[in-house]
Parts: sequence; C-alpha cells; structure tokens
Amino acid sequence: MDARTETRHIPLCVDLDGTLLATDTLWEGVAIVLLRNPFLVFAMLYWLVKGKAHLKFEIAKRSGRRAIDWPYREPVLTRLKREAETGRPVILVTGAAESIAVDVAAHTGLFSSVLHSSDTLNLTSRRKRDALVAQFGEGGFDYMGNSRDDIAVFDAARKAIVVAPDAAAERWRRNHDAERLEMGRVSRLAALKSIRVHQWAKNVLIGVPMVLNHDILKMDAMVNVIMAFFAFSFLASAVYVINDLSDLTNDRRHPKKRHRPLASGQMSVPMGLVIAFCLIIASLGLSSMLPWEFAATLGFYALATTAYTFVLKRKLLVDVFTLAGLYTVRIVAGAAATGTELSFWLLSFSIFFFLSLALVKRYVELDEYDGRDGDQVPGRGYTTVDFEMVGQAGVSSAFTSAMVLALYIHSQEMMEMYSQPWVLWPLCPLVLYMLLRIWMLARRKMLHEDPVVFIMRDWRSLVTMAIGASLIVLGALGPL
Repeated sequence: MDARTETRHIPLCVDLDGTLLATDTLWEGVAIVLLRNPFLVFAMLYWLVKGKAHLKFEIAKRSGRRAIDWPYREPVLTRLKREAETGRPVILVTGAAESIAVDVAAHTGLFSSVLHSSDTLNLTSRRKRDALVAQFGEGGFDYMGNSRDDIAVFDAARKAIVVAPDAAAERWRRNHDAERLEMGRVSRLAALKSIRVHQWAKNVLIGVPMVLNHDILKMDAMVNVIMAFFAFSFLASAVYVINDLSDLTNDRRHPKKRHRPLASGQMSVPMGLVIAFCLIIASLGLSSMLPWEFAATLGFYALATTAYTFVLKRKLLVDVFTLAGLYTVRIVAGAAATGTELSFWLLSFSIFFFLSLALVKRYVELDEYDGRDGDQVPGRGYTTVDFEMVGQAGVSSAFTSAMVLALYIHSQEMMEMYSQPWVLWPLCPLVLYMLLRIWMLARRKMLHEDPVVFIMRDWRSLVTMAIGASLIVLGALGPL
C-alpha cells in the first residue's frame, strides 16, 4: 500500500471554531444574545455554573445562528473539498453545540460524520483527543486545528495541519515542523479599522459653534473643543464596534461590509468587546472634565445612537432623520462644551443639510444592493423600488438647506454679528454645489463611502469649505 492509498483511508478530523470558521461560535452567540437582551447575563452565569457545555447548549438555542451566517475560511473549504473528492473520510470534530455542528455539516456537505459537545460534555482539548483516540487509535487520524486547546489533539494525531494559529499553536507547529495552511493576507490593523478612525472627521462639527461665535482664539474654548472632540470620537468608535457585533449577519451578506474586521473574523468578538469597553471608559473620563451640559448631550447621543443601532436603523425614513439628528447633536455638544449660545437657524440648516447626506447614504446602499425589483435591503426598511424616491427627497433637502442658510444670513442675528453680512451670500451656492455634486457622483455610481467622510477627503469639497471659511472671516472682519 503506497502513501497515497494509506492517506486516503486515514480520516481527516477538522475543528470548527477558528479553523473551518473565522470566528468563535460561543463568543459570537454570547454577544448576540446579550445585545438582544442584556438581562440574560444573569441567566448566563447560572448556565456557566452548570458547566461550559450547558452554556454552549443554551446560547446556541437562543442565538438563532444558521450555518449560512458564519464566516467560512475559503482555503480550508477548498482543502476539505479536495480531500473529500478522493474518498477520504472528513470528520467535523468540534466543541460547539450539537445544533451548530450538525447545521454546518449539512450546509457544507463535506463531512462523513460529526462529533460535537452535548449539554453535559464539552468536547475540547483532552476530551476531544480521548474521543478521537478511542475511535481511531493513537496516530490513526489527521487533525486540523488552530488553538492552544488543539495541542493535545495535535500530539495524538498522525499529522497536524495548523490553521490561523494562536501563539501557543504556532509555537507547537514550529517545534514539530507541522504543516500550516495559509489563509492569505490578514490585516494587522484590524483593531484600528474596527474603530474607524477616519469617521472621526465627522466630529469636527463640534467646533462649528466656537468658530461661528468668533471664539477660535480663546484658549479655554479651544481646549474644551479638543477634549469634546475626542470624547465624542471615542464613544462613536465604541458604538461602531457594538453596531458591527449586532449586525454581523447582515454585514456578511453585504458585498463590502463583509470585509469588516468582525464580520470577516480578522478580529475576535472578545477583542471587540474589550475595545468597546475601553473606549467608553476613555470617553467618560474626558467628559468628566467638561461642563455637565456636554456630558448630558453626550449621554443623549449614546442613547440615540444605541436606539439607532438596535431598532431605528431598520425603520423606513426614521433612520435617516435619526442620522441627521445625530450629526446635529454634535453641533449642540460643541456649544455645550464651550458655553456658546445656539442659533435656531444653525440647527435648522444642520438638520436639512445632514438629512440630504443621510439620504444619499441610503441611496448608494439601494443602488449597490444586488437584488430583484421590490426586494428589501437586508437590515434596512427600504426596498429597491424606493430608490428614486430616496433620491428625490435627498435633492429636495439639499435645496431646503440652502434656503434656510439664506434666511439665516438675512436674520437680525447675523446682521449684528457680522460687519459685512452681504459677503456671506455666496455661501448658499457653495452649499448647493457641494451637495448636488455629491448627489451627481452617487447617481454615477462614483460615491463609495460615507458622504461626510467623502467631504473630508475630497479636495473639491475641501476647497469649497475653505472658500466658505474665508467668506465668514471677511464678513466678520469687515473692510481692512
């Protein structure tokens, strides 16, 4: 019997969490269950007291995860398909709950049998090794795994194949010169990507009240704005992480969002939770050094954005009004941090301006969604037939924002604050140019990111804003 024939008869046993899947089914299930009902944390403690196997059983029963919802490692699937085509037995051996393991096996159609945890037995590490040795004998199987828990099984296997190993598994692989199945390029900046630092550009809105009130040269106001900026940014980043955790299923079905660190499995669920917690603590620390009005505004933002994450973003039109409101809250927060009085006209302009940008964001999502006519976009309250209506509403909001700005410039408030208010009138066509250009790019399928972030990166938009800022300065200074 040659080596090829021998290998064909040796079963290939495959781990699930972190090996076939680029995630941990237990941690992901815990996150999903808690995000749906935080009070279940007390029930989880009780389940854990009864044993980790029982915890896995209860979490799997409540998470509602299906086989199609998990992020599979394509190189592993390819390898298993190749092995199965030769007639070699391929066996799924996992510590995951029975419902998850059986569902994955049925979905992939690659496994001749499945070994899994029960509600009383946690099939990991030595228990997994003992089960495989009892069935196939010492060295009677090959094993594909990824973690410290798999080392005991590696030692008992004829051959080990290591996949995306943790530090302990990688040390074992090097010491034993074991095969490593390459997963392709993995970003080392996954954690940084998950908090979306580029989105912090939105929070420059916090400085708008200070600038419009001509307090930009006041050191105390500048310091407060900087602290408020980072407090808002840290909290917003924490919300982004929590939002990604709550929306894993929809993100994995999206052509672009499926590459996000949590959805793709580049970053683990526990790491995401730790990052979110640390960011919240940092935000609270900065807020404690600012006026209480700012802390109250930040608290309102936290409540509103949490409601958006779990409920409102799935509601027709409510989502875009909420987004526009959240942008405006940043301006309110800036005023609270510096003690600046807010203008009714500024808030009105902000609502319509950001409503247009929120609508263009939905417009792009509808345009990119590869569905049939009348299909509902996953995780949203819109169907594909809403496409044109969303566009019309967004363009109308753009013109309304310019009209409100014109009324603002002509208000008594502006007449008193600026020595030459007539210099500000070109701001109206500048705002229209910026918004209508974004809408035209969206219609041409040339807008591929958050429109606010696009404005902060696009040189034409930046030049437009610079011209607008110059006009404000000229209007305030008067003739030299």
